Amino acid sequence: MIRVPSYRSLSETDWDERIAAADALFSPCMLCPRRCGADRHAGKKGRCGAGKELIISSIFPHHGEEPPISGTKGSGTVFFSHCSLGCCFCQNFQISQQGEGEPYSEERLAERMLWLQGKGVHNVNLVTPTHFLPYILRSLRSAARAGLSLPIVWNSSGYELPTALAPLRGVVDVYLPDMKYGANDPARRYCNASDYVENNRAAVREMFRQVGPLKTGDGGITYRGLCIRHLVLPGGLSRSEQVIDFLAAAFDPSDITVSLMAQYRPMHRAGEFPELARGISREEYERVLAKAEQAGLNVFSQEYQRLDDSFCIDFTTRKNEPLTGR
Repeated sequence: MIRVPSYRSLSETDWDERIAAADALFSPCMLCPRRCGADRHAGKKGRCGAGKELIISSIFPHHGEEPPISGTKGSGTVFFSHCSLGCCFCQNFQISQQGEGEPYSEERLAERMLWLQGKGVHNVNLVTPTHFLPYILRSLRSAARAGLSLPIVWNSSGYELPTALAPLRGVVDVYLPDMKYGANDPARRYCNASDYVENNRAAVREMFRQVGPLKTGDGGITYRGLCIRHLVLPGGLSRSEQVIDFLAAAFDPSDITVSLMAQYRPMHRAGEFPELARGISREEYERVLAKAEQAGLNVFSQEYQRLDDSFCIDFTTRKNEPLTGR
């Protein structure tokens, strides 16, 4: 069965309205809960490190996402540079905090999306995209005009504002946000985001309102819905139980899909915090997994014994392929 992504039904007026709403949040910048107010049109950089230019690190078919996202042909990932959250232990710190990447025009991004489609991937997966929202919407409109017909995955830290998510209604079919913490104390300590929980929960509610439960079609590939990621930290620092309790209370648990990740490794600045200086134990992970399953959530789990450092991408050497194959 052929399923048509939501954005294929948008009129030119619909696109204009969404782009105008995103532009209004861009400068002074109010795109994330930091609300830093940076004059990005004048080249000033926000708290996230992003300025006037659209900066992208890498674009390629990725086979390491959740099974219904990567499938058999891969997920067409677009790794945007910079990040509004800035976790001290980020595995993608080269792009999120060190700014690895290069300037892109909206036209070039649209071409790359079409190139990914030509590669046969299952979706276009926008990774840490929010601070470039207006550019992305204009690129998507251009790509759709030229024949893009893949679902759009919005893959974010979950540190979002409903006002910034609103222009994505009818554009994004699959939301893949993090719920990093169940309490604000660790968010303040490790991300300097003492308001993470309330903003994260409001964002997840808005995402669910837009797309609903995760749905899969032919071959088990998702075409719509919400999948929440949660990285288990050592010593219960992520307050995983509180994340699970919230989801079970705020939604019908059978409607919620959670990807529980065991892949934490001390990276970037994690060594500055003694409690983060080790990986998690099998027992720590299995305790959270059991809690999520007992709560009635749909769970994707990782095989603890197979984890190594292969999930880490070196973005200083990861280069894009030439524009061929479409």
